[in-house]
Amino acid sequence: MEHLVHVVTGFIDRDGYAALFILMALGNLGIPVGTEIVMPVAGAFVAKGHLPSLWLTALVGLLGEVTGAGILYAIGYYGGRPFVARWGKYVGLSLHKLDIAHGFYERYGTKTVFICRFIPIIRGVASLPAGISQMRKRYFFAYTAAGSAFFCLGLAALGNALGNHLNEALPWIHLIGYTVLALAVVAIAVYLILRKRRARRGAV
Repeated sequence: MEHLVHVVTGFIDRDGYAALFILMALGNLGIPVGTEIVMPVAGAFVAKGHLPSLWLTALVGLLGEVTGAGILYAIGYYGGRPFVARWGKYVGLSLHKLDIAHGFYERYGTKTVFICRFIPIIRGVASLPAGISQMRKRYFFAYTAAGSAFFCLGLAALGNALGNHLNEALPWIHLIGYTVLALAVVAIAVYLILRKRRARRGAV
């Protein structure tokens, strides 16, 4: 993680808001740049005077997130099942898993998109199944933007408050993020198990 922090810090220090936008966009295209680290670092730069405004920092992060998520959503939306059939095996996505995701988004769609904005790793790839499931664009972008706004502003404000002490706090931020991820994985696993049991009962 120290190497990632060093890379992120150097990039933002050198290129400012352009670097922040690029990093947040890449993070929402499934590239592991650590968006939960990027925003606190950007907030700390505001505290140090390297970036001019906390609100502008959060806004740039939000725009990067929506841009990256929108591109991945479009890939899923217009590629659809043929995309999964041809390329899904390279990322562990099958047509069966797609059908499960479609049913999940059909039932909990808008809530899922919003909640996924706060889960590390999942937040970077959640736009793809949303697009493949043909979620309505207005709902997707509205809930993505809303969740990303809380995420970006909250972590930027945290980094700004910590300032020079950010390096000591980042391991804890990372730990909290992966704890949330673990809980999310357990919740999804329980949902899939219950769904499978209900399907068996229905068949009987």
